[in-house]
Amino acid sequence: MRMYIGGHQVVNDFDFVELALGTPVELWLGVDGESEMERAARLDAARDILAENPGFPDDAIRVAAAAIEEQAPELFNVVPLAQAMPRFRRVRRGAAA
Repeated sequence: MRMYIGGHQVVNDFDFVELALGTPVELWLGVDGESEMERAARLDAARDILAENPGFPDDAIRVAAAAIEEQAPELFNVVPLAQAMPRFRRVRRGAAA
């Protein structure tokens, strides 16, 4: 089955995240072998995006949670733990045998 976001075909997980968020994944994660100058420019661009879109981190978390839920729904199957019964100490009164 083919998946499309905004008219663009999603080929892999990185495409899904990039199309859902509107920014390339490399902007946030970096790339292997990038220079200090490239890293500084990437982080500067990321700061600008965050300044212009204060809700972006929440959107990113929402997209990640939806992807996880779709790929591994058992991670969200939370079962409440049985509540521990309080232990009462028996108090014996009266004369000792």
